[in-house]
Amino acid sequence: MAPTDILERRIVLEDVDPLALVGANDMHLRLIEQRLGGTVIVRGNTLILRGDLNEVQTLEALFQELVYLLRRNERLLPEDVATVLDVLTLEKSPARMAEEEIIFVGRQGPIRARTPHQQEYWRSVQTHDVVFAIGPAGTGKTYLAVAMALAMLRRNEVARLILSRPAVEAGESLGFLPGDLQEKVDPYLRPLTDALLEMLGAEKLRSLMERRIIEVIPLAYMRGRTLNNAFLILDEAQNATIGQMKMFLTRLGRSTKAVVTGDVTQIDLSDPTASGLVDVQTVLRNVPGIAFVYFDRTDVLRHRLVADIIEAYERSQRRHGTPPETPAPTNGQ
Repeated sequence: MAPTDILERRIVLEDVDPLALVGANDMHLRLIEQRLGGTVIVRGNTLILRGDLNEVQTLEALFQELVYLLRRNERLLPEDVATVLDVLTLEKSPARMAEEEIIFVGRQGPIRARTPHQQEYWRSVQTHDVVFAIGPAGTGKTYLAVAMALAMLRRNEVARLILSRPAVEAGESLGFLPGDLQEKVDPYLRPLTDALLEMLGAEKLRSLMERRIIEVIPLAYMRGRTLNNAFLILDEAQNATIGQMKMFLTRLGRSTKAVVTGDVTQIDLSDPTASGLVDVQTVLRNVPGIAFVYFDRTDVLRHRLVADIIEAYERSQRRHGTPPETPAPTNGQ
């Protein structure tokens, strides 16, 4: 698509007063168009965004933030609009983009390590054979692990990509559920396949899975295998038992990397003390070749409310004397 092509996107406003969003006498709209370019048209409760691809994408991101602020504060001030514009302008600047590491260029464009912890994560995977990424939802732990694995696959640094999750709700005994194996485990593995679909597209993913270059399997089905020249990802590892964690880590063969992701505040096991992700932070604390990377709510790149939700839960845990997260051990270098 040429940069001069004009795109049009529509945003339907729900539970938001369009007049409060655009400002008195369209004050906010004029400021937005001056700073970002493009055109914004208001028709009833619908915003029509017009411009080139970059302008429309930036306008979409802007109005998502403004709608959030308006719903939360029940009003929107010109200084609120100016602040969001300043943040977006900084994030789109060439200097900021140059600082962000490009991990993988997928079907929808480049995937970058955006926050300092994400950049630490990316560097740790390059320099360590086993990396544990621990932190709350929305921080990019799993998504970036998939991107890093696909990048190594594309560069022929590994021959296979194997993604796994513990199927806690089914007790890792899936035989009693209806359907074939894929139908049984699909609900547990969907977040992993969603990331692969977004980066590769359905046709490419289907081809790689048919050739078993990419496998998405429940953790129980990794027992007994030795995996050489592969990139392994264990997601939701807080729900793996201590024995399962040991089993997964001892699958590593020659020229294999492993990334383990999880959130120790979201353990679904009947006995949380049996979590392999909690245990492994002590057991493997000082083992060379293993790194631990810790994320927090400042790394959340989902809806802004996700960071607010995490902060609220952390406040509640502090009030009740419960530590919000396992203390970070020293990385094994």
